[in-house]
Amino acid sequence: MDREHVKGAADKAKGAIKEGAGKLSGDKDMETEGKIDKAKGSAHNAAGDVKDAARDAADAIKKSARGMTKN
Repeated sequence: MDREHVKGAADKAKGAIKEGAGKLSGDKDMETEGKIDKAKGSAHNAAGDVKDAARDAADAIKKSARGMTKN
């Protein structure tokens, strides 16, 4: 798990707590903040997924290039 995924999980957890607290207390602003934090968490997770995919693609290219030079 990289930094983006950790940040995403933390933001989602924080958002869920805020959203729940806002619903319980009737505080619409806090509830909205929670929803925003959860959305930020999802964005961080997506960014982490993109980084993972780019890293995997780069690794595959390197591996392929090494295989071509052995022949």
